[in-house]
Amino acid sequence: MGAGTGDMSPDEGGAGAGMPGGVLARAGRLARQFRAFFGVGIVAAIVHYGLLVLLVEAFFYDSASAAGAGYLAGGAVSYMLNRAFTYDAARGHLDALWRFAIVALLGAGLTWLLMWLMTRGLGWHYLLLQGITTGIVLVWSFFAHKYWSFRDRA
Repeated sequence: MGAGTGDMSPDEGGAGAGMPGGVLARAGRLARQFRAFFGVGIVAAIVHYGLLVLLVEAFFYDSASAAGAGYLAGGAVSYMLNRAFTYDAARGHLDALWRFAIVALLGAGLTWLLMWLMTRGLGWHYLLLQGITTGIVLVWSFFAHKYWSFRDRA
């Protein structure tokens, strides 16, 4: 039986028994990782926007500088929490950190490119297109971090 779940594992004749390489087990782990990645993203966004508002409203920073500080703080939170809760990293901190930063920069560039192309090509409202872009970049960055930044063991 699975640990405390009452479900049979694939090896015990449960769902997915006989499937090569435990496909269902890997799919379940991938879904759990994606949920963790999504949750970490929410926390990082709260840090980003919270620092932005704090710096602008309480300390009278200009909004561009405050947004940059919020982005960096949110990125740091994202790295630490994803390393701790999302991925089973095979890379050390220094090797994973520069890769994480590159994926974040490429994600920003991909966001700009998709928005530029879609706002000109589709003519839809920019907020709808931002939602579509966010979804695309979310999935892309999840897998880029999983297989390249952290080189997840599973």
